[in-house]
This record gives sequence, structure tokens and C-alpha cells, in this order.
Amino acid sequence: MADKRVVLRRDDTLGEDTQNRTVLATNVDVADSTLSQAKGLMFRSDLPEEFALVMEVGGDGLLPIPRGPPRQFVHMLFVRVPIDVVWLVEDEVVKTKRMRPWRSFGVAKADRILELPAGTATEVSTGDTIVLEDANEQQDPAAV
Repeated sequence: MADKRVVLRRDDTLGEDTQNRTVLATNVDVADSTLSQAKGLMFRSDLPEEFALVMEVGGDGLLPIPRGPPRQFVHMLFVRVPIDVVWLVEDEVVKTKRMRPWRSFGVAKADRILELPAGTATEVSTGDTIVLEDANEQQDPAAV
């Protein structure tokens, strides 16, 4: 999906950093079906540069009682390359983890999961904001 990008927005409460946006990925695939989410990055031998797989996985259940996002499990079976996984709740990072091929797993509450090439999320921290935005959208530096 070439018309989306994944952007890290850091909190600049103290006003020290005037450039608080980092584009993490411009080559974005959205896993929008149960099958594409179950497959994830399995069976791929490499990942393109600036790639991200975005999975919208959670939210409230069928009952009218708000419960928040469920725990989301990510495994590395049949995944041949190392990746960084980021669990998000309403665009806020709740967990990041570097995962090794075939051997890793992770779990955290999330309504969105990002899978990125290893090393992409090195500077991402819990509490940061990551958004999926339209790649054609022009950003005004003063509005950020």
C-alpha cells in the first residue's frame, strides 16, 4: 500500500526538539483480513527497505461493555528474518521487541501491531506515538 506511511511522533513537552517526527516506513502493507493477519510475515525471505506490516487487531468485543484492547500474541514460526514488533493502543506504544527468526514470541495488549525490519524501531520507546498517515499529506512543521 504505497499511499500510507508509518510515522513516529515524539513528545516535545520541553520544546527542545524542533524535529519530533521520524518516518519509520513508506512501503506499508495493511493486513486487513483474518487470513492476512494470521500469515503476517511468514515465509518471506527478506523485507523491502522502509517496510511495515500494519495489523488492526483489537478493540472492544461484541458486548456493549468497554474492555479495552485484548492481549495480542505474535510468534516467529516460519518467519525467516529478524523483525521489530511494536504493540500500540490508540497510537501509543505499549511494547517493542526485537524478535529472532523461528524462536521468538511476544504478547501485549494492543489494537494495532506493527512489524518492521530489525533495527527500524531501535529509537521507539514505550509512550511514544506512532501513526499511520496518508503519504500524500503535506506536513506543516509548525503544526507538528
